[in-house]
Amino acid sequence: MAAAKKSKTARGRKQDRARVAGGQDYEVQYEAKKTGKSASAVKKAVKKVGNARKRVEKRLGR
Repeated sequence: MAAAKKSKTARGRKQDRARVAGGQDYEVQYEAKKTGKSASAVKKAVKKVGNARKRVEKRLGR
């Protein structure tokens, strides 16, 4: 029996974009560049308000 082809969906993509992974350097750098703040400021904001992108950006003053 042939394996069924797995279709790609956008199901988890929107949920993933709503979060900032503080341990992932590329996500921290992206958010730092986007908000004009330092990477350490982004990490502090994630630690303080959680990993929700809206709250992190609000904390960083964007």
